[in-house]
Amino acid sequence: MTDDWRKDRIGSALRGENPTVLRRLEAGFAVVGDVQFLPGYSLLLVDDPAVRRLSELPRRKRLAFLSDMDELGEAVERACARLDPAFLRINLEILGNTDPFLHAHVWPRFAWEPAGLVGRPVWLYPREKWTDEQYALGPRHDAVRAAIGRELDRPAP
Repeated sequence: MTDDWRKDRIGSALRGENPTVLRRLEAGFAVVGDVQFLPGYSLLLVDDPAVRRLSELPRRKRLAFLSDMDELGEAVERACARLDPAFLRINLEILGNTDPFLHAHVWPRFAWEPAGLVGRPVWLYPREKWTDEQYALGPRHDAVRAAIGRELDRPAP
């Protein structure tokens, strides 16, 4: 499969061609992030590529998107806590500054992160973390992907 799916992440998810999709949720797609310098980094992509902001969704769909974000956040939290005893918490963000479609970031945070960064926004990490091939999503992340998927499959309490 080529990287063409990156040019249309939501359309490729709708067509079943986006390899980062973990699960289809009510209002979007749970996907694993392209970079994994914080293992388990995931996103929720809205299921309509024309939607740019949360406020563009009708109230019911907006609430469903926020519920999906919560569901993905809990799945990442449970999976990362099981896989790494240094897991601390998750950060949830809806930013919308770069990609033109509504999406939410789910960042796991760990005690092994540098002291000057662990309590600060992920976006302060050096640019190399975002572009270094050693952090690119690949087969070595299959275990965390599978763990998050299993958590997403668990029935809601």
